[in-house]
Amino acid sequence: MREIGAFDAKNRFGTLLDWVERGEQVVITRRGKVVARLVPGDERGAQADAQAAAERIVARRVQASLGGLHVKDLVSEGRR
Repeated sequence: MREIGAFDAKNRFGTLLDWVERGEQVVITRRGKVVARLVPGDERGAQADAQAAAERIVARRVQASLGGLHVKDLVSEGRR
């Protein structure tokens, strides 16, 4: 993983993109503190991650229970 200061990153942005395109990660710092990280974009991986997250959300929704209570009753109770 490469590390570069913000000023140099601004002046060498094209080079940074070349590095990332080849699979490297680049950390951009300002006054010694990490402010950004450039990582290769993998659309297939991101899409698979999103799909897996959606499946986990649906699975949790199916398992959720209000213990026999109805949402309509809970809402109207809160309006009193």
